[in-house]
Amino acid sequence: MKISALYVYPIKGLRGIELRKAQVGPQGIKHDRRFMLYQAGQHEATAGMKAMQLASHPQCALFEQQIASSPDGPDGSAEEASVVVRYHSPKDSHHSDLNRVTPPQSPSSAEDSEATLRVPLEPDISLLEKISVDLHGSPATAYRMGGGYDAWFSSRFGFRTVLVYIGDGRRAVLGTSMLPKAANTAAAPQKGWVSSLASLVTSPRQQQPATPALWLTFTDVAPLLVTSESSLHDISARLPANQPMPMFKFRPNLVVDGEGEAAWAEDFWAELAIDVQTKDLEQQQQQQRHTLLLTSNCARCISLNVDYQTGKPAEGELGSVLKKLMKDRRVDAGTKWSPVFGRYAFVAGGEGEVLTVSVGDKVQVTRRNAERSVWDWPGL
Repeated sequence: MKISALYVYPIKGLRGIELRKAQVGPQGIKHDRRFMLYQAGQHEATAGMKAMQLASHPQCALFEQQIASSPDGPDGSAEEASVVVRYHSPKDSHHSDLNRVTPPQSPSSAEDSEATLRVPLEPDISLLEKISVDLHGSPATAYRMGGGYDAWFSSRFGFRTVLVYIGDGRRAVLGTSMLPKAANTAAAPQKGWVSSLASLVTSPRQQQPATPALWLTFTDVAPLLVTSESSLHDISARLPANQPMPMFKFRPNLVVDGEGEAAWAEDFWAELAIDVQTKDLEQQQQQQRHTLLLTSNCARCISLNVDYQTGKPAEGELGSVLKKLMKDRRVDAGTKWSPVFGRYAFVAGGEGEVLTVSVGDKVQVTRRNAERSVWDWPGL
């Protein structure tokens, strides 16, 4: 198999950004889900805030984001400086192409400037107001980006919206299903990444401080989500030939082509090895192998049915994808009402382990589970 696509979502819930190459560390792809939108109360900006995701706020699909490089960088590989957000007015569903989204565009005029918002990817948190937030029952201290950002989003959503940055905040992993299976065996090492994983996985009533090596940003329940094109083909086969299901609606981080693997084989994947081609100081080709630990299934919700052109549930067959999957993909006993597509993953390695992966890198399944894993994130 090979990596066929990579995606990053700096602001959670908005359209993803497709990459050719990505840096991946203990908290996932660099800049992934470091920001999030919350719906605030009518009068008090931070009262009764509600996390905004596609399932509850399908209008998020109308916001495109792209990473802008630093102007003083030598080329396109320059250090990222900001994420540029562009709002697209909803289109008439009768005339929209339900499988397409508007391609990224760079702001180039005063009119474009008003239609876009530039958000620094690494803001100075010393200048920002702290705020307590919660996502899926796992709380964290985050930072409000400020009134200007809130106003820009609020004017487009039509209600009070708050943009927050995770900064040095750390969300704990709840339940035990996130642990790689090796961590539960007698042969598992007692130090390193395994002990880091074990120390952070907690019950909702006994949350411990996050370890330096493992914690979550605004990613749902793990740093990475892996999906397979083999399984996507199975889903598209359930739809009209002229309306295949696009992978971006499943919001993965890493997509593999699935070559040599049957549809839904990933249900049992426990470990993937990624072979990365590198060059030494003498420019000779070398190969490095990195490991991803696949720990839990991804339970799916009504976000699959969202039309990215209208910001509403899609009409026709693409509006019933979740229902179609519920017929035979409710295969996780821990989340029996939700169909499964994709696997959550962690990077195997120490606290400072950072790898660079690219589209085209070879991927191999190096360990499989005998049985499907069982979801146990409490309340989700």
